[in-house]
This record gives sequence, structure tokens and C-alpha cells, in this order.
Amino acid sequence: MRGNRTAEPRSPRARARSAAIGAFVVLAAMMPAAASATGAQEVDAELSYDCTLPSGRQPVGVQVSATFPERAGAGEAISPTDVTTTVEFPAEAVADLTALGASTARAATRLTVGVAQNAATAEATWRGTAEPAALPGSGPLTLTATGDVPSVTGRGDGDLSFSAGDLAVDLELGTADGTAAGPGSLTVDCTPAADTSDGGLLATVPVGTGTPDPGGPPSSPGPSSGTPDPSPGTPEEPEGRQGERAPRVAEDTPGAVADRDAPQCAYDEENPFTSASLNAYITGYTNVRKLNGASLLPLSCVLLEQGALDVIPDEDGVLHVVINATGRLYHQGRMQTPPFKATFLTFGFTPTTATMVLEQTGPMTVRFDTALLDKLVGETVIRVPLSLRVTGLEVNGTPLDVGPDCRTEKPLSSTDPDPANHPGDHLVLHGRGEHSPPEDATGYMLLDGGPLTGEATIPAFTGCGSGGEKLDRLLTASVSGPGNYIKQVQGRTCLPSSPVFETPLTKGQCTEDLQPYQIPVPQR
Repeated sequence: MRGNRTAEPRSPRARARSAAIGAFVVLAAMMPAAASATGAQEVDAELSYDCTLPSGRQPVGVQVSATFPERAGAGEAISPTDVTTTVEFPAEAVADLTALGASTARAATRLTVGVAQNAATAEATWRGTAEPAALPGSGPLTLTATGDVPSVTGRGDGDLSFSAGDLAVDLELGTADGTAAGPGSLTVDCTPAADTSDGGLLATVPVGTGTPDPGGPPSSPGPSSGTPDPSPGTPEEPEGRQGERAPRVAEDTPGAVADRDAPQCAYDEENPFTSASLNAYITGYTNVRKLNGASLLPLSCVLLEQGALDVIPDEDGVLHVVINATGRLYHQGRMQTPPFKATFLTFGFTPTTATMVLEQTGPMTVRFDTALLDKLVGETVIRVPLSLRVTGLEVNGTPLDVGPDCRTEKPLSSTDPDPANHPGDHLVLHGRGEHSPPEDATGYMLLDGGPLTGEATIPAFTGCGSGGEKLDRLLTASVSGPGNYIKQVQGRTCLPSSPVFETPLTKGQCTEDLQPYQIPVPQR
């Protein structure tokens, strides 16, 4: 009805019921409200890059957008938000990808950003991921990557500048039927072109009172290394002094060691480990397409059991080492995530808290395929059936009984690249990585962890509501449907039978009580 109606007083229970219905509409999104920063500066920089593709160097246009504060106090962390990196590959570059047999591409970007204050410099890495895109039949290919970036804190007063440097674009190449194309993955390395304006300067944020530190005038880092040239006639600053004065970049990149505010993730007497056992933490985000929002996947424990190694040559004679593993989520003896809560305002004024879990309803399988090329190139497919269960709801501090069986009527589902051998509804996650020892691995490798991505359909809900009030249709209409992008991050695994502990010369893999040492940070 569209006509005006006279409002009538409603009972507290009626108001609570309406609030509960509103809570369910936004239940799966759980996206925190982003406060608009006063005095924010919007950056939209058009940059020119030269990129190395299979056919040679190609000019590529890059657009970097972000929101910076207008100014910051001394010692205040600066956290750029709404960061996007848009890469436009020309038609010649698209032809290179098509020649590899690709029809789709998914991009992950790594942009080196130099930060400088009073002649002292540091570097940050801005990482982003893009939705998969079909390669056009003609014309350019545009890929837009988004992601959270590390915060930067200046040392004292003085302008803090941010400048774009080298860019790497990791491409996952696929065919129309969902299988890997050509080499499966391709890293495109790019350097700022000579005609990049302002040395790639993105933004300058005044810090403190605006009085520069006597150590030197503000300067922007160079476009590639993030290190400015010494001023004419000024001796280069000693390395030790430079380090003391350099802006601090937060260690919140994927796989960074966080505090131990994490669920228990250890084998025990009732659940003993073997020589092939691994454990790791996982977390991440999933989009809820209908609500145009993102839901945090809680930090969870996963236990893995490695199978036998298979060494298989392909048709080109390249050796592949394949590990088939099985795994399970583990929380207090159950195959599920820890319960996680989200509090938000329904109708803008009623605080509502929802509690839910993800339950594993069948075996988790992992196939890790490593090709022995000039470097190790790993491709991973993980399959796991997961159902979403709602366990509780509070409206304005008052618990409401949503019933014991509010859940999706079947597991979340993805398009499987091998449906004949893997039937049924299950989530599919993909990961690709590279490793050139002794350098650290990039992307996803089974032992080192990293990002895994996929896309899921959320099924209809059933069993939701109590006291004769059915909420299944409302949940289904609000949340269920296809196209929900997932990005999960796994931390480095621990091998309890042969643990590696943290030392000044060794990165920790296990804690003293044989839990995973590294706690991953979710990425959008």
C-alpha cells in the first residue's frame, strides 16, 4: 500500500519483533558503518607504467584512488581507505593472454608505495584483488582491485608524502569451462614510465604543527624505490639515523604475527597428531551480493592430514608433485568455526546482536599441485561443504528465541572445475603461488599459507523463527543467491611432529604448545 496511515502505538514485543525482522535482513552482511572523515582528501591519480608481458614491454595505464585525512597529529597512524588500483591493459596485452589460451583473468595487485617525511623514507605494499573478468574480443582489459592497506605513522612533525612505485599484477588465467589456461598464472611486473607526473605522488598529509623537523625538507620518494636522491650539497643521511627517522609502516600484511587472541588450535590426547598432521589458522571476508556488503569470516582452526606424495610428469615432461590432503574445521571438538557475533543498529537506533557459526557437513579435501619449473609454482583446490547456522539474536539487550535449527537448507555451493569426480554441494576455493628459495613464497602455498578465493551460492534458509513466526522467506529473499565472492587467508602451517619455533634467525611455525604460530589478517 502507498497511502499514508495513522501511526498507532505498538507493544514492546511488537517493536522487538519488527527489530528482529530488520536484523535478519542485514544479518549476513555485518559490514561496519564507515564514518565519514571530516576534512578527508580524495585522491584519484592517473599514472603511466611500462609492463613486461610475454610479447615484450607494453605501456599500461594505472589509476590509483584512495581517501587520505586532510592532516594528522604527531604520532597518529594514517590509514588510507577506499583504496582501488585500476589497471588497463591495452589490446596488445590482451592478445598475449588470449594466445596463452585464456578467456578469463583474475588479478591480484601489489603496489609499492614510498612514504617520506623530512628526507627519511620507508616503503609500504598496497595489495588488492579484483573480481574475475572475461577477456574482451577487442579493445583493452580493465581490472579494478581493492584491498586494505597498512597504516603509516610519521615521526614527529612534517609533511608525510605517499608516492606510487613499482607494481606487480598476478594474473590467474582460466578457460571458459573453469580450468586453468596456459601456465595457469602469470606475474606482470611494471615500473613507472618516464613521463609519470610528479614522480608518482599520490598525496601529502601534513603531520603535527606543520613545522618541519630540522633533519631536512619534506621530499617525495622516487617512483621505483621509494628512496629520494640526496639534496644537492647535502651529505646522505647515515643509515642508522635514517632508520630512526623513517615513517613506521604497520606490520598488518597477510601472515603477520598478531597477538594470541585466537581460538585453541592444538591436537590432544583424544585427537592425536601423526607425522603427516598440520594445523593452521584461517580467516577472511565474504561478500553478500544482495546486500552489497561484506561479512567477516572468524579466525578459525583447521586441522589437515597429508596423504602420500605423487610425482606426475605432464605432456611437456614437467614434473608435478601432488599432495592430496583431508582437513576439518576444529572448535572445541566440533567441525565448525567459533561462534561469532556482530552488533549493529536496526532502523538506525535499535542495537541488535546476532550470533552464528559455519558448520562443516562433510569431508574437506585439498589438492596441492606443485610444478618443478625454474621456480616452484603451486596450484591448490580446496573443497568443503559448509552450512550457515544462526544461533542467537538480541534486540536492545533482550534475547529473542530464533529456534534451534535456523540454517541454510543445504551447504553453500560453487561451480566445481571437475564435477564428475566431485559431485554435490560444496564450496570451492582456489589458490596459486610461487616459491624461489631462499626467497619467501608469494601467493598461496600449502605450507606457507596465503590467500584463497572462490565464489559461492547461498542457499535458501529453513527452520528460522519460533512461536509461529516464520522468517525463512525473509532471510532467503534478503540473503540467498549466487555470486558471493570469498577471500580466505590461511596462515603458515605448523607441523606438530617436527615443530619449528621462533628464533632470531628463524620464522616461527609453531608455538611451544604446538599451535600455529602465525595468525593471519583478513583481506578484502
